[in-house]
Amino acid sequence: MTTLQREAFLDTVRERGGYDTWQEADRAARVVLALLGAHLAGQARNRLAARLPEEFAKVLRNPLRSAEPLSSERFVRATAAWIDGATEQTAAWDIGAVLSTVADAADDDLLKEILLQLPAGYDLLFGRPQPA
Repeated sequence: MTTLQREAFLDTVRERGGYDTWQEADRAARVVLALLGAHLAGQARNRLAARLPEEFAKVLRNPLRSAEPLSSERFVRATAAWIDGATEQTAAWDIGAVLSTVADAADDDLLKEILLQLPAGYDLLFGRPQPA
């Protein structure tokens, strides 16, 4: 198991998101991981956190509170609400940049376990469409 370093993680998010600065990539990563963490439980969340840079692992382990699991569409809207100036379109872009990087850090078995905890549609947010 390999843990990503902060710079490598943010470089990938920055590249995929087309961000000009690490700060933009960092902001997107923190919001998306905080919302994702609210939807994951137990070993899946801990195993994923172990593969992320420590500061992002902490965000995942100490999530924003969610009263109920958000559909993938509501996850996009929630992300847009937490990022100043974001629209649903830019939030979807942010989510894709972060979650595809997270998916790269997870092995296939862990990603399947994560997707089983989430409502339908999250596979697309991770950039890993699953067969129907």
